[in-house]
Amino acid sequence: MSYTREQWVGTADDLLTAAWRHASPDQAFLDLPGRPSRSGVRSDGLEGYARTFLAAAFRTAHGDDPHNWLERYAAGLTAGTAGEWPAIFDVGQPMVESASVALGLRLTRPWLWDKLTETQQDRAEAWLREAFRHVPAANNWYFFPYTVAAFLESVGRGDEETQQAKRRAMELLDGWYRGDGWYSDGDGRAFDHYNGWALHLYPALDAHLNGQPITTHLKEHLDSFHLLFGADGAPIYFGRSLTYRFAAATAIALGAVTGETPLTPGHSRYLIGNTLDYFLRNGALTDGLLTLGWHGPHEASLQPYSGPASPYWASKAFVCLLAGPDHPLWTAEEERPDPDRTLALRGPGLLIQRHNGVTRLHNHGSDHVRPFEGEYAPDEDPLYSRFAYSTATGPTSKHNPADNHIGLVIRGKRSVRRRIHPLGAAANWAASAHHPVFDTDQVMVPGLRIESVTAVWDDQELRIHRVIGAPPGTRAELTGWATDLPSPLVGVRGWTGVEWQTAPQGTAFAATASVPTLTADIEGTVTLAAVAVLNGTVQETDWDARVDEILAQTLDAG
Repeated sequence: MSYTREQWVGTADDLLTAAWRHASPDQAFLDLPGRPSRSGVRSDGLEGYARTFLAAAFRTAHGDDPHNWLERYAAGLTAGTAGEWPAIFDVGQPMVESASVALGLRLTRPWLWDKLTETQQDRAEAWLREAFRHVPAANNWYFFPYTVAAFLESVGRGDEETQQAKRRAMELLDGWYRGDGWYSDGDGRAFDHYNGWALHLYPALDAHLNGQPITTHLKEHLDSFHLLFGADGAPIYFGRSLTYRFAAATAIALGAVTGETPLTPGHSRYLIGNTLDYFLRNGALTDGLLTLGWHGPHEASLQPYSGPASPYWASKAFVCLLAGPDHPLWTAEEERPDPDRTLALRGPGLLIQRHNGVTRLHNHGSDHVRPFEGEYAPDEDPLYSRFAYSTATGPTSKHNPADNHIGLVIRGKRSVRRRIHPLGAAANWAASAHHPVFDTDQVMVPGLRIESVTAVWDDQELRIHRVIGAPPGTRAELTGWATDLPSPLVGVRGWTGVEWQTAPQGTAFAATASVPTLTADIEGTVTLAAVAVLNGTVQETDWDARVDEILAQTLDAG
């Protein structure tokens, strides 16, 4: 569905109206209902102010403010920076929110910042500057002080401290680049939606507002990222903070606003509007408020840092409103995407398979394990560890049978996948290796390794796993898609048993789910292969010959 600019404005107003019903008397906090985050209710209230301010800022950035949103945010800013807001501290949530406050002030400067007294401005600057003097988390958080610095420089309050904050963030970003337009979220290999709604957004928007060239590979990123949306508007369900929902469309909108995009304006408008509509029609709102979840409330989609106002990072999608009414984003004829495409991304180790309106993402490169961290089974994260994700299914919870996973059972303990070692990606395949990790005193078995490759044709997925060094008594298990859609998993080499497992906690898409499972007793070095299909049937072909063909191109190619 292609939303008009007026519909985006109306949606922003509706979200703000519902949220402001929960404002504190001094307007410094929006205390939304729901379970608190680990940061506490005062921090959650600041989050409510800051994240909705971002929506208000994009909505009013052209000076149109018939509901007087900015008057309310000015009052809240004055009270908050006079001592009501919690202070910014090392790796603390207020640092995150400082970026939204700063960006909101920058976008609305003529109507908010410039109308404050000098004393009020000084207090706001003093609160914001603490972002430079405390330690961010070792990832996209470095762009929170960056964004504070960019605002202060835009109002003539820059200095060596602001320059250093921006320089440090960009130096780190350069080191996190892995190719194909994708950055890791920090050292290591964590690829997820933070690419679009943080790592590209903050520096690219800053450059755009300054009239400078954009240097973050945004156009190249969008060439692959735009494929990660289903025909129904659903973004790929992959990585953390998915409760931000339609924030997934931020990079698409940013590309259209800045011109750094391979997409036509009509294609961009269709994608962002379809994503917004997907969540609005699938229960994302309760009493006008964005809930903690995906469609509706969903606990497994959350992290300990998620609080009642966390979903309002979705406000970033309203960056599209920086395009004025006469911008081609709103005036060009709508264009819908081609339905089918396969794309291998060697840099991040991902394989995109889009067929019949559903996108699948085969993961051979993103693990969210930082370089200094050990590999422990209890730390397994379903949002990164599985071999495949899609726009129509979500992974099972870590306490249910794992979907799209190969596990080894040794002495009653089942392995998980933690650190992923990419082995290449090209054409229609991607490959990786990992050391199975067990929840025991000895977390790894000496010499035990699994090499894996996924190759795709149309909607068919050939999944090959070579187990190396399996001790006697090892049982191998392979699972497919967790869904009640017809999604077979058929063994074509090495698998001897077939089971179905139930995931009682379901997924973000279904209350309960069934997981097809193949089994085999193995020892030593064994090659196992199966074909999986999401909502379809397995094609009649010589799959055994295809296994040999793909092995010759990948694991056996040296």
